[in-house]
Amino acid sequence: MMNKTVRYDEHFLMEEKEIKDYVADHLDSFDHKDRLVVSEIGDGNINYVHQVLDSMTGKTVIVKQADKYLRSSGRLLDLSRNRIEAEILKIQRDLAPEYIPEVYDYDETMAALTMENISDYKNMRYELIDKQIFPNFSEEISDFLAKVLIPTTDLVLGSAEKKNRVKAFTNNDMCDISENLVLTEPYDDYRKQNIVTPGNEKFVETNLYNDKKLHAEVADLRNNYMNNAQALIHGDLHTGSIFINQSGVKIIDPEFAYYGPMGYDIGNVLAHLYFPLVLNLTAESADEKFTEWLLTSIKETYDKVLEKLSNVYDETVSVGLYQNKLFKQKYLADVMADTVGYTGTEIIRRVVGDSKVKELALIPEEKKIEAERILITSGIQLIKEREAMTDGQSLIDAFIKCKEGI
Repeated sequence: MMNKTVRYDEHFLMEEKEIKDYVADHLDSFDHKDRLVVSEIGDGNINYVHQVLDSMTGKTVIVKQADKYLRSSGRLLDLSRNRIEAEILKIQRDLAPEYIPEVYDYDETMAALTMENISDYKNMRYELIDKQIFPNFSEEISDFLAKVLIPTTDLVLGSAEKKNRVKAFTNNDMCDISENLVLTEPYDDYRKQNIVTPGNEKFVETNLYNDKKLHAEVADLRNNYMNNAQALIHGDLHTGSIFINQSGVKIIDPEFAYYGPMGYDIGNVLAHLYFPLVLNLTAESADEKFTEWLLTSIKETYDKVLEKLSNVYDETVSVGLYQNKLFKQKYLADVMADTVGYTGTEIIRRVVGDSKVKELALIPEEKKIEAERILITSGIQLIKEREAMTDGQSLIDAFIKCKEGI
C-alpha cells in the first residue's frame, strides 16, 4: 500500500490518474488499478464528484472532493464542509437507511468522501423536466423528513449532545451563502448580482425591492434561519439533491448542512415542485396529468410531512413537558409556518437571484415574463400568509389564485 503520510498528508485537488491511485493504493478499494475508469459526473459549483468503475467487475464508488475555492468565482471556502457532509450522511443513514447512500470513507486531509454509487437512481430535476411521474414521491420524501428531523432536535437528544452537535455542524461559509443569496439579495440587490429578465425590472423593483411589509417578513425568516438551531438539516434539499426512480428516493449533497429550522428543508422540497409545474403550464401543450400530479404532490407533501412529524414526535419524545399536547400543536404549527415561508423565499431567489434552475431557462422567451411573475407573486403570498396556510390545499389555492391574477 502507498504510504499515506508521503502522498496524502496535504490537500490537493485530485484529477483522473490521482483518483485511481487514491482508491486503489490509498484506500485499497480496488485490486486492479489498470481496469479503473474515472469520470467526473458533478454539475455543481461547490465540489468535484468522480465516478470510479472497475470495467471488468462493475464494482463502483463515488469520490466527492472539496476544493479550497468555489469553482465559478474562486471564492475561498472552508474544506470542513465535506467533513460535515460525511457526518450528516452517517447520522441520517442511521435514522433512515433506505434514503441515504452508504459512506465508505472520509479523508479529512484530502477533504474526500468515498461513498456508494447510486446510479440506478436519476436526478429528480431532470426527470421532472422530462415530465416523469413518481406516484410515491410525497410518501417517501415525507417519511425521510420526519425520520431525520425530529430525532435530531433537543426534543429527543440530551442537552449536552445537542449542544455538541450544534458546535460540530457550524457551517459558516455555506450558511453565509444562503443568508445572502436566499434571504437578502432577492430583496436588496446590494451586490448587484441579481439576474432579472428584461421586461420584469419594474415588476421586481415594485414587488420585491420596495415592499417594506415583505421585507419585514423576510427579515423574520432570515433571523429564524440564523438563530433557530432546531434540527440537523440538509440545508439545500432541492430536486437536484434528490435522486429517484419508481422504487424510491436517495438524498445526497448535504454540504450546506447545519443546525437550523426544519421548515427550511421542507420548504426547499416544496419550492422545487413549482418550477416544473410552471414550465409545464407554459409549454405549447401542457401535460394535464403531470400538472395534476405536481399539484397533488405539493398538497400531499405538506400534509404528509405534518402527519408524520406528529407521529415521530409521539414515538420519540419522552420529556414530560414536551409531551404536552398544546405545546406539541404549537411546535408543529411553527414548523409548518416556517415551511410555507421558506417555500416562498426559495421560489423567489431562484427567479431573480444569480443561481437559477434549469426549468426557468427552458421556458419559452415569449412566456418567461408571465411565468416569472406567477412564481414571484406565489412566493410573496407564501411568505406573507405563511401562518394562515395550515394545510396543503391552501398552497394549491394560493398558486391558482396567483396564476389567474397575472
